[in-house]
Amino acid sequence: MPGSRGRCTGRVALRVTLEASPNSNKTREQYWTARLKPPLTSFPSTWGQWDAITEMDEHNRPIHTFQVCNVMEPNQNNWLRSNWISRQAAQKIYVELRFTLRDCNSIPWVSGTCKETFNLFYHEMDEAHGVKFKPSQYTKIDTIAADESFTQMDLGDRILKLNTEVREVGPMTKKGFYLAFQDIGACIALVSVRVYYKKCPFTLMNLASFPDTVPRVDSSSLVEVRGACIDHAEEKDTPKLFCGADGDWLVPLGRCVCTVGYEEKDGSCAALSRILPGSFPSSRTRCLCRADYNLRSDTGRL
Repeated sequence: MPGSRGRCTGRVALRVTLEASPNSNKTREQYWTARLKPPLTSFPSTWGQWDAITEMDEHNRPIHTFQVCNVMEPNQNNWLRSNWISRQAAQKIYVELRFTLRDCNSIPWVSGTCKETFNLFYHEMDEAHGVKFKPSQYTKIDTIAADESFTQMDLGDRILKLNTEVREVGPMTKKGFYLAFQDIGACIALVSVRVYYKKCPFTLMNLASFPDTVPRVDSSSLVEVRGACIDHAEEKDTPKLFCGADGDWLVPLGRCVCTVGYEEKDGSCAALSRILPGSFPSSRTRCLCRADYNLRSDTGRL
């Protein structure tokens, strides 16, 4: 966790890499739910930069973090940038951050230089641009604040007061994007970054299949999807589902039915069973046989 010293001693998931400092060869890949491991790239201000640090939590489990804690000096402007992230089919992306943040009142000898927020940015591009980094090209998503901050006592007891914040960004129009984190003088440990988008997954319903479908950016509108009848089925009424903004299938309409010679069984169409010699016929078959026998008997008496 960041200390009180002047320096500090995270649906369909998208691959995120965080890179640490232009002069460092260490890189780390983070997969959505995984914790950070080196690359992000840190772009330091005059006074300092984000550091990749591994610490132990209260259960003696390692925690990989990126930390910055230059609270004694004014005018901090420390940046941490992700790798280029392919947006795949996403039209809107979600960024989940897990982090801890130090209570400025718990740090002695700090007046107006300590902050309790940091800023989240993004920049869309069709391809990676390597080590070039121009903060002016980045668009601010939001200022991130902590619901819970930790104190010197929590630090001594190794109590991890994790905050989780989710922000959405869209519409996305280019092939990929970068994320960037700006420190302006806070004491932060960034524990994980998870980037994902939502989709309505492939499903079978009413003997029809519906493909993976990405919702519209406008959360108030639904995507109408026409289903395709499964093998040995045909349309009775056009099968449809509607894909909602949260990745849920809604409002099923229409259906397919099994073709002649097949019956619905466990969501598929199975061939009708033939009556084998010696098997016990169904009641419907027995009735048909008796009717046929009576007809023949009456015909025989003429």
